[in-house]
Amino acid sequence: MLRSTVAALALAVAAGTVPLAPPAPARAADTVRGLQWYLDALKIPQAHKITKGRGVVVAVLDTGVEPTVPDLRGQVLPGYATGADGSAKGWGTDDKIAHGTAMAGIIAGRGGGEMRQLGIAPEARILPVTVGTRLQADDIAKGIRWAVDHGADVLNISMGNKEPAKPAEVAAVRYALEKNVVVVASAGNVHQGYVGVASPADIPGVIAVTGLGRNGSFFGDSVRGPESVLAAPQEEVIGPLPTSVSDNGYGVSSGTSESGAIVSGVAALVRAKYPDLDAANVVNRLIRTAQDRGPAGRDDEYGFGAVDPVAALTRSVSNVSSNPLLAGAPTGGGGEKQSQPLPERSKDEGPIVSFGVKNGTGALIQGALCLLVPIAVAILVIVLVRRSRRRPAAPTAGPGFPPPAGPGFPPPPGHPVSAGHAVPPGAVPGARGPYPPAAPHGVPGQVPPRAPGAYGPPGAAPQGAPWPHPGATPPPPPAPPAPGAHHQ
Repeated sequence: MLRSTVAALALAVAAGTVPLAPPAPARAADTVRGLQWYLDALKIPQAHKITKGRGVVVAVLDTGVEPTVPDLRGQVLPGYATGADGSAKGWGTDDKIAHGTAMAGIIAGRGGGEMRQLGIAPEARILPVTVGTRLQADDIAKGIRWAVDHGADVLNISMGNKEPAKPAEVAAVRYALEKNVVVVASAGNVHQGYVGVASPADIPGVIAVTGLGRNGSFFGDSVRGPESVLAAPQEEVIGPLPTSVSDNGYGVSSGTSESGAIVSGVAALVRAKYPDLDAANVVNRLIRTAQDRGPAGRDDEYGFGAVDPVAALTRSVSNVSSNPLLAGAPTGGGGEKQSQPLPERSKDEGPIVSFGVKNGTGALIQGALCLLVPIAVAILVIVLVRRSRRRPAAPTAGPGFPPPAGPGFPPPPGHPVSAGHAVPPGAVPGARGPYPPAAPHGVPGQVPPRAPGAYGPPGAAPQGAPWPHPGATPPPPPAPPAPGAHHQ
């Protein structure tokens, strides 16, 4: 019984001294917050301890923003419509996809519970600019200039054209940059027929945003190109919708529209944290603190890397005298797109997506095993000390005693203790039911939430070692095993 107890304790010690694979989390709750996986991947709760974007205005050039949705009440300023098909003040939305409302919610949703959208910068304000669904270059240029002249700090353009930017758009972007406004635009989606970075994202000085999947890698439906600047999550991103489009007020989409909105929210956080920084240094801070992905340095898929909100808010970055995206940039629009040389930056090896043990049972098991280690060691020491006290002294030579054998006795056969501790991988079923389709990136359709992959590979505790007993008395001849006895 004593031997079995010691062996069991040794097994517990072995299991407790190696890292455990995280147990499968509990089923993801079908809540809005539960579907905002990208908030945890980007460590937005940590960023919100520093700033939530108060005092920053983000202009959303899109199809209009509905200010009455619960997640945006009090967040939407009076805006502007560039064409006859736009809603007054930029308020309201189309009845098909409500694209602009979803983007505004991703940027500045108020949050307030598990069933409310929490934006990247929930204390920023939204300035809606309706440019219609035809995406005319003149309307986009007019909308950019109006937003700049009416207090925008960040411009979000989650839309684009397949043709190179027109001179009017290039001039409007230059106007925004000169007026100290950060311009963010989506790179485009392959399923919509884009083969390169869309305009106005292709204009030098604009932060062109490509997409990442849940695993932090480049998302296959995102376009790529030499104009890429940053990458951000685009897969299965939830956004608020008016009830005229969605009965329950939310939809899930996958596109660079969503990744562009996320980066616009991060830019708002940086502007709130560093109100004295001009637009050029905000851009510089975002690209220099991005987490490098793919080939070292800038590349066509990730640009400078995956946006890192916490690093952008906390890391020391040297100031620049001009927008680093404008180095050697041509001054005119149209023609062939070009890649611009940019300054080197530091490389961050940290992963964009990291998962922790969120299952309460798993955490308790790990804590119990950690506490068991010193207890088991203490018990083993006590047992060994008692056994050594009980061991009779070796006989010495003398009358009636044969001379002792050699320098010692070989140890008895060992009894290895193995610990086959494996934690089977678990999967989190995707959220179901209450979230209806929402058109991704301005096109009707739905990319439903999918089941994330298993969390954590199986792990195993190491084999235990034999227990030799040097100096022990020779063992007696082996006795026949007792019924039911076995060795482990």
